[in-house]
Amino acid sequence: MTEKRENAVVVFSGGQDSTTCLFWALERFVGVEAVTFNYGQRHSRELECAAQIAQELSVKHHILDMSLLNQLAPNALTRDDIEIAAGDGGLPTTFVDGRNLLFLSFAAVLAKQAGARHIVTGVCETDFSGYPDCRDIFIKSLNVTLNLAMDYPFVIDTPLMWLDKAQTWELADRLGAFDFVRTRTLTCYNGIVADGCGECPACRLRRGGLEAYLERRDGKGGKA
Repeated sequence: MTEKRENAVVVFSGGQDSTTCLFWALERFVGVEAVTFNYGQRHSRELECAAQIAQELSVKHHILDMSLLNQLAPNALTRDDIEIAAGDGGLPTTFVDGRNLLFLSFAAVLAKQAGARHIVTGVCETDFSGYPDCRDIFIKSLNVTLNLAMDYPFVIDTPLMWLDKAQTWELADRLGAFDFVRTRTLTCYNGIVADGCGECPACRLRRGGLEAYLERRDGKGGKA
């Protein structure tokens, strides 16, 4: 690694992907802050988990109120009465219209005030469930828009963009964060830390990636 010089803001949910990105940023940037958005998630445990991880890693942590998004875009992540399933047009009911657009825009405002040029996000086009706001083309487009809107040289970093879940586990391991990510993060739609409920789509994706990585790394047939 070259000498750390620049600052970064990590869009941070306390899940596997964003926590891996936080470790990635801590390795690369001299100053790192994390921002979490309260948009009326299905469970508040996500906010608590993010705050706890940031505290453990001594990272300055911001929680911003985005409750308006809950009012505008009802979905399975914000409503207990909406089933987690495939929705109209093939998009899962967990897709929140405009979420990454708003999160990254507000993260950019925060980053500029903090003197940070880099915004780090865990979006991924490999295991992205069809979410249009996780695509590389969207990120590149928004990067240009943010630079023009604030006349500031932002760089949106997407270290997971072309990785599948097994490769994301591999990156966490390479960063020395494998055990931390496995035991401290919350990916589960039902709000259960670590390996989660094992049944929801997020848990199945996480578990499948973990087993594939462990099989490759240890030859243990994915037995975790």
